[in-house]
Formats: sequence, structure tokens, C-alpha cells
Amino acid sequence: MKARHSNWQAEPPAPPLEDSKIEARWGRRFRLPGMAILVASVAMAATPEYTYKIVHVYPHDRTSFTEGLEYRGGFLYESTGEQGHSVLRKMKLETGEVVQEIKLAPHLFGEGITILNHEIVQLTYKTELGFVYDMATMKEKRTFIYNGEGWALTNDGTQIYMDDGSAQIRVWDGATLREKRRITVHDDNGPVEQVNELEWVAGEIYANVWQTNAMLRISPADGRVLGRVNLAGLLTDEDRKGRVDVLNGIAYDAAGKRLFVTGKWWPKLFEIQLVPKNLAPKQAK
Repeated sequence: MKARHSNWQAEPPAPPLEDSKIEARWGRRFRLPGMAILVASVAMAATPEYTYKIVHVYPHDRTSFTEGLEYRGGFLYESTGEQGHSVLRKMKLETGEVVQEIKLAPHLFGEGITILNHEIVQLTYKTELGFVYDMATMKEKRTFIYNGEGWALTNDGTQIYMDDGSAQIRVWDGATLREKRRITVHDDNGPVEQVNELEWVAGEIYANVWQTNAMLRISPADGRVLGRVNLAGLLTDEDRKGRVDVLNGIAYDAAGKRLFVTGKWWPKLFEIQLVPKNLAPKQAK
């Protein structure tokens, strides 16, 4: 069960990240009559791993059970969950001040959002009901239905990508919201389950993995995991006093090339840069 209550356009290219290295390893030594042959084998590259550098820290409403996060036009848009507490809001990044907000019906559990063609598309958890709002006024324009649970949304400017907590990402037509195909998120060990909040970042899909500190970089073509980011340690011990849940929430400022992350009931939102793990500086404790 996801909750989840106290259990975790084409855009400018992102800054280049170091290519993965292929590790060559020697195989067994075979002995044949009169000679010895050393057989070489080249192992496939492991999934690149990253850590992070904190660029800036912003305030975040720690009463928000964050399910969806977007950045557009200098503002953050956030969808929160929990029945009776779910809202869709527009906020000032620098201060966290809410400038617009609508409340969902008490029986609904708000989920992921994405913004496409000046409309906000929002999922709900188990009710198989979605909403489309006018971005400027936040007035509801229409509803739609889908099968299964709704967890997260993002888009590439034309298509919408939706997940349901499994390893599958559904690809929808951005205009009709009808499913076109599916991709399976996978690495060298097979499918990666519980893919959660999604964000389109410079041609890739970034995703949280529920109840972990992992953020994945995913190929939208075939679901292959292109990189794995360890986001452990963002919150201090002081930040964790009181009610705090799991990492969830990714937003990207395409024009400014800024990446933001937060979590459910977190007091802070972080602007971060990804750092290849082998280049990450050791932090003093």
C-alpha cells in the first residue's frame, strides 16, 4: 500500500555528467597442450551512480504530504495527499508563500501533477479519477478516468508519462489522455518497482523510488535506468524532529537548469546539482 500515512517542450540540455567507465577484467587461465591462453572478458558498465551538491535551501510547508511538484514561470506548483487534506497550490519558491490554492473533496487523495499547454493535470490515488485545471485560474475544466492507482505524472511537451507504483510507466497522448504504450523501468537486475514522483529533465525522466533515498534517471524510450542518485542526508537531525516522511517531489526549472527535490512533511526544499559518485568530495561530519 502506498500510504501511505506514516510508513516515504524540448528543454535545454542539462550540464554534462561524466560518462561511465567500463571495467575490463581478466578471465580464467586455460591451459592447452604446449601453450597457455589468457582469456580476456569485458564486463558491461554498471549503472552510473551519483551523489549531490546542495546549491540552495528553500522553505517548504511541513504539513504538505507532497505527491506532485512542478516549476513553471517562477512558481512552484504542488499537489498534496491524504484524504481530507489534499490540495493543489501555487507557491513562491523563495518564501514558500501560497498564492493560489484549491482543496480537493474530502474523500479524494491527491497525487501527481504535470503542466502541459497551460493546463494542470492531476491524478488521485485509488479513485481512478483525474482532473484538468486551467493553469492561470486553477478552475476545473474537465475530469477523466484511468485504470488502477494514480501515483505520478510528467510530460515531454507532447506526451504525458504516468506511473502507478509498479515498474511500468504509461505513455499517454497529451491531448486526449489516452494510453499509447508502456515502458518498464529496469536496470541490469530487472524491473525496478515502486517508481513514484516523476519529472522530465533534459530529455530524461527523473523518478523517486518510494520509501528509498534513490532518484533514478530513466530513458523515456525503453525505461532503462541511466543513472542512480543517492539523496540520503538532505535533512539534518534537527529537520527530522517532529513528523517527517519519505523523500518525494522533483521539479525542474528548464530555463535556469535548476533541479529541486523535497519530501512528504519536509520543512525544506533543496536545489541540488548531481555529482558523479567517484568525484564527490568527502563531507566533514
